[in-house]
Amino acid sequence: VRSPKRERKLPNFLTSDEVLALLEAPDKATLKGRRDRAILETFYSSGLRISELVGLDIDDIDFMGELLVLRGKGKKERQVPIGPHALQAIKAYLQSRGLQCPDDRRDETALFLNKSWARLSDRSVRRMLDVYIAKCGLSHKVSPHTLRHTFATHLLDNGADLRSVQE
Repeated sequence: VRSPKRERKLPNFLTSDEVLALLEAPDKATLKGRRDRAILETFYSSGLRISELVGLDIDDIDFMGELLVLRGKGKKERQVPIGPHALQAIKAYLQSRGLQCPDDRRDETALFLNKSWARLSDRSVRRMLDVYIAKCGLSHKVSPHTLRHTFATHLLDNGADLRSVQE
């Protein structure tokens, strides 16, 4: 005898207004704010997993082709499109970072760095997201994976093909 199927609830996602508020939350006048804006834009623009985001290297970005090279689950490599707003935010961050980076760290390959000029951890990204969620006054629980669902939901709402979004 088969057990009855359990109801599956829909994943949480943010509205367009909530996403805009979240993207505007970081202070663009500081290096940390530019980094955080670039992180949020990249999350929303490409639908990345948090492990893929923190694993990004500068060489993984194709600015001309507007693509990211990602190493995801199982070390599978794939190319993902990235939006112009995210690329612009990354360029602004890298330019600021280049001006403030100490000489002994100039060869750092990681895209997103912490205050010690080391690769950012997934826990740091989660904490950073929590700060901006509180700053925006969003009441429901938002995780990096929620941003991934938001990316997919907004693509589908605007006419994207389901199979393309899944790929």
